[in-house]
Amino acid sequence: MQSYLFIGGDHDSVNVPVADDIDVVQLHKGVTDKDNYLRENLSVGDASITIYRHDSLTSEQVLARIVVHYEAWAVHQSRRRL
Repeated sequence: MQSYLFIGGDHDSVNVPVADDIDVVQLHKGVTDKDNYLRENLSVGDASITIYRHDSLTSEQVLARIVVHYEAWAVHQSRRRL
């Protein structure tokens, strides 16, 4: 099993091991509820990664979250160099 990045819901930014052929993953949300995460591929040119997005998010919202996270990371890295 490989670990995949989960985006959105209670498991946002968590890497969880998942079997390679699973399209929908249900993870616990609280005591009785479950969150559904859908398999998506993000690609640029010939490179791609597989993520699982919360079913409440669109692909555009997932991409926006990744961009915001990267921007925050870049700002943090530039401040560490000072």
